Amino acid sequence: MDTLSQTMEQLRKEGYTEDFNLHKDCLECRAHNFKIFHDEFIIDKVFRFEGESNPSDEATLYAISSTKHNIKGVLVNGAGIYTDEVTDEMLESLQIKRN
Repeated sequence: MDTLSQTMEQLRKEGYTEDFNLHKDCLECRAHNFKIFHDEFIIDKVFRFEGESNPSDEATLYAISSTKHNIKGVLVNGAGIYTDEVTDEMLESLQIKRN
């Protein structure tokens, strides 16, 4: 898959239907209006996309699942997790692919 939108569409077909938002110490799911903390989810897949002519078009797509909440979804971060004020635990959880 070449583009962010193509990859997101494929992930939706695989059951990653929620859209997560990154907050300082948790992921928030708008559809269910609840928070998922760093020890309650795993990163199943990570995709990185770079703009053809502009490095600021860079994006990272995370496919995330939580067995505790029985939910799968995606998180798109446009400029990298270093630009957001997140806790060390959240930063570590988003950098390490857990098995």
